[in-house]
Amino acid sequence: MPPDIRRVTCGDIEVCLGLTGTGPPLLFLGGTGWDLRAGPTPLDSILTRTFTVALFDQRGQGRTTKPSGPYSMKAYAQDALAVADHLGWAAPAIVGYSFGGMVAQEYAIRFPTRLSKLVLAATTAGGAGGSSYPLETLLHLDPMERARRSLQVSDRRFARLEEQEPTQAAQKVQKRMTAQTRFSHETHAQRGLDAQLAARAEHDCYDRLARIGVPTLVLIGEDDMQAPVDAQNRIASQIPDATKQVVRGAHNFLFEGNKGYQAIADFLQ
Repeated sequence: MPPDIRRVTCGDIEVCLGLTGTGPPLLFLGGTGWDLRAGPTPLDSILTRTFTVALFDQRGQGRTTKPSGPYSMKAYAQDALAVADHLGWAAPAIVGYSFGGMVAQEYAIRFPTRLSKLVLAATTAGGAGGSSYPLETLLHLDPMERARRSLQVSDRRFARLEEQEPTQAAQKVQKRMTAQTRFSHETHAQRGLDAQLAARAEHDCYDRLARIGVPTLVLIGEDDMQAPVDAQNRIASQIPDATKQVVRGAHNFLFEGNKGYQAIADFLQ
């Protein structure tokens, strides 16, 4: 069944929201630049077999409102709560990937009674816990070079691929560049991306992680360099009821097969 895509007013913005699946509620918070039009997404994943999955374009992204900045991590967490309220979900499972994992940390700390379980995938806590690679420093680059650098910083294996299989590496760069620029011509797209990355740069939950009181899975790609593995380990050490799991793959392990989604499903069930 194709997802139900709707535009709904949540707080001070209009959100583009997708919903599909059957079972307990799962609110999925996506990464930097995620857009419901750019599949595959969690709405196409095995999670929909056992959960009702909601995914939305976050503030400044996709077909959601792109207001003038600055944005804040608090505002992103409040947006997620507004979506849960719209759906009538009192305490859904929250899954946050990359930037969405940063939002999920803020959500779990600020709204401790409004989630049942938490999954933090390919993300960092900021501050003394360590931060993800500063993606805003790549925005000035030529689109092809930006795509190449983003692959280098997200996947430890990419340097070896460039050396051993240059044609395959070049194809990956082209595909990444196409994805990064697909909707960049749309009104206020650059403004939304700039504001999102500025909020991301200010993310720091590390000293507050001990307030998270729900069972938590920290899900780590073994070749992730964008969200350093050591920083992800520190998240797990700070949350009282946290476990961690390392899966094969890099920062984008969710798009390298079902292993990441299966680990999420197993934990939530």
